[in-house]
Amino acid sequence: MLQHRAEFDATVTFRDGGRLRAQGFRLDVPHAEVTEAEIGALFVATCRLRLVDRVEVSAVRIFGDPEMASPQPAPTKFVELSHVLRDGMTTYPGLPAPEISEHLSRAASRERYAAGTEFTIGRISMVSNTGTYLDSPFHRYADGADLAGLPLEKLADLPAVVVRTAGSGVRAVDTGALESLTVAGRAVLLHTGGDRQWGSPGYAVDAPYLTEAGANWLVEHGAALVGIDAVNIDDISPDSGGRRPAHSILLAAGVPIVEHLTGLENLPPTGFRFTATPPRIAAFGTFPVRAYASVPATEPHGHLRSGGWLPTTSG
Repeated sequence: MLQHRAEFDATVTFRDGGRLRAQGFRLDVPHAEVTEAEIGALFVATCRLRLVDRVEVSAVRIFGDPEMASPQPAPTKFVELSHVLRDGMTTYPGLPAPEISEHLSRAASRERYAAGTEFTIGRISMVSNTGTYLDSPFHRYADGADLAGLPLEKLADLPAVVVRTAGSGVRAVDTGALESLTVAGRAVLLHTGGDRQWGSPGYAVDAPYLTEAGANWLVEHGAALVGIDAVNIDDISPDSGGRRPAHSILLAAGVPIVEHLTGLENLPPTGFRFTATPPRIAAFGTFPVRAYASVPATEPHGHLRSGGWLPTTSG
């Protein structure tokens, strides 16, 4: 697969004074349609710059790098990360369950076709927030990109990283869990363990969430997509007062959100790719996805166990 690089000039202004200028700087970018804002965030993350006030990017040139293309892609395995949709299931407490039925049964179809030929056509009635689903900016903002307006580059085959807080006893995923990670241009998947309560009344009680500061940090550092294995990426407890800062911050920045993921314990910390693509529906903000990861079949940095991913030790 052809990889992409950006060549550009950059001027960085720091909050404590001073500037840094770069000319003809090159770095890898996730896709050919990368914006100047995304390039700026990648530049800051790559150079590990601190106390940045403003980044100005100019003279941008995007080009393919055939030397980086793998002539023989490594074998991969796929890891399911979405819940199965079933008739009558509960996703988000208070929202109606999906109704899954037949529009045309196999028995009824036999009258329409040659002997021995039969089909079934299904019917489903549901709200868009059902199962594992993706939020586009339109979900929060009337002028934001809808499901039909999201490019595949923002949804498919994204390099990804896992943030693990499962088992820590801490609900809030804050900047402390993020600061050691490289997130620029990546899907950031929050493994909180919230999916263990899926389908039970406890799923929405004291559920894990991403803090406002954490959402700001992810935007500032160029995250491409954020997912969570819990009922909501925001705190939905009565104490929240109905505020949804993580949704507001991420979607305002054009960062899609995937909620109700599952199976994140089966992923390595990094070195895999993530996909979650909804149908192209105009004037629609949210819809179920088939979320999955592609993981190298031979992973040199760890191994899987029933409780999650463990690093490999040597010696």
